[in-house]
Amino acid sequence: MHPAFLYVPGERLSQSELSAARIDGHVVEVGDAYVPADLIEGPDVRASTIATLVRPGTAASGPTAAWIHGAGDAPPAVHHIRRCVERRIRAVTSSRLVFHDTVVPSSDLQQIGGVLVSTPMRTMLDLATTLHRDPRVLTWMDRLAIVFPEAPEAAGDALRDMSRVPGSRVGTAVLERLSLKKR
Repeated sequence: MHPAFLYVPGERLSQSELSAARIDGHVVEVGDAYVPADLIEGPDVRASTIATLVRPGTAASGPTAAWIHGAGDAPPAVHHIRRCVERRIRAVTSSRLVFHDTVVPSSDLQQIGGVLVSTPMRTMLDLATTLHRDPRVLTWMDRLAIVFPEAPEAAGDALRDMSRVPGSRVGTAVLERLSLKKR
């Protein structure tokens, strides 16, 4: 997507101007930005709207990555990012952003709309291992399994190969249920 189609409030137009354009039907809200109403909302558009939150050295993960991949219509209330470089970084956080200080290997990343995003399989794995702490991610797992039906089985295989992972029993059970739904 060309950056000219992305309207971030306060850059080229103010929030009130963008709200008026939305009321007139010229733009629609996607994530933290506005895009022309006739632009197709794909993963590149979704990723571009949160590019300011995903700083260098980090990648969108968890519910944020699931939303970028097409799981659900609305973005999560709180975005999740993970470190994707070996060195420690000082991430800028806010009430709308959760920073996970565990490294995502480059093999589990892809670039979408100029933003690093965890792959669907890695996203499903991260959601499965988070489930015991935050049951709200189950909705994101269900939605991601609809868009990528092979992700639960691949994530389940990866989780079984790991050892001593908190929440692995709960995550494995849900991944198996989602894999059976596919069949």
